[in-house]
Amino acid sequence: MAKAAKKMTKSQIANTLAEKVGVAKKESKLYLEELANLAYKEAKNQFTLPGIGKLVLVNRKARMGRNPATGEAIKIPAKRVVRFRVSKACKDAILGAPGGAKKKAGTKKKAKKR
Repeated sequence: MAKAAKKMTKSQIANTLAEKVGVAKKESKLYLEELANLAYKEAKNQFTLPGIGKLVLVNRKARMGRNPATGEAIKIPAKRVVRFRVSKACKDAILGAPGGAKKKAGTKKKAKKR
């Protein structure tokens, strides 16, 4: 079985950010904390991190579910949940452009003649 990749911790992210930007580690950690606080506060209106994605509130409808232990049908109430939608730029950067970056020759649209 393959080992899972290690995740970056908050302090590792702060250290990397501090090195790249050229600020103190304490300042970069404070920046991350303030960014998180801003996201929590603004998520009700949609919070966008350009190039990464956005936090949005989604209203889920009430629905019927099933208790897996007993098989009994139960009603699941409506609720609001927070979703993170990854931007297209982020998906392309991580996964690569869909279908490859090559374009087919001769698929360019021709201008209409007047």
